[in-house]
Amino acid sequence: MLTIRNEAPADHQIVEDITRRAFYNIYAPGCVEHYLVRTMREHPDFLPELDLVAELDGQPIGNVMYTKSTLTDEAGAVKDILTFGPVSIAPEHQRKGYGRQLLERSFRRAAELGWDVVVILGSPANYVGLGFKSCKRFNICLEDGRFPSGMLVKELKEGALDGRKRVFRSSPVMDIDEAEARRYDDTLEPMAKGSRPSQEEFYIMSRSFVGEE
Repeated sequence: MLTIRNEAPADHQIVEDITRRAFYNIYAPGCVEHYLVRTMREHPDFLPELDLVAELDGQPIGNVMYTKSTLTDEAGAVKDILTFGPVSIAPEHQRKGYGRQLLERSFRRAAELGWDVVVILGSPANYVGLGFKSCKRFNICLEDGRFPSGMLVKELKEGALDGRKRVFRSSPVMDIDEAEARRYDDTLEPMAKGSRPSQEEFYIMSRSFVGEE
């Protein structure tokens, strides 16, 4: 039976390890997501009330973390919203529905806390089944005016977005120093870096944009 609860200090190293194993070699040889987890907890945009651990038979197997981000309209009005990530399930427990349960619980909790919009960067194949839609449908873009294929939006409250053009800005904590992340990774138990087809998929998706209709 899966239990979902807030992360405790005793979970920190376990969660970092799960994150590292879940992301290693997925988007590039090695990964930086476990370093992000480590640095995120101390950042002012981090939301500890939405830092959730999935536990199976008393053992942590997954985690999701949220940070504040913003949407700014053309008049300069700023709307505070949410971004989640990393979200991780230990490799041996993936493809069993645990990640979906973890995210759905986090959405309910976020709505209870008064949040109404989540924007993420991820593969549409992983998230459209959870109610995410293309950023283009909500007129949410990057600062350069483009609509990334992998920028996805979910309304936690129907009608939270009214169609006006808004620019998405993530928390500065997401701007990882990759050299520092690699140095940190080198202090941990070695894992073999390698290439996977998912790395090419990520390369393509991260450079794809939705065109004008």
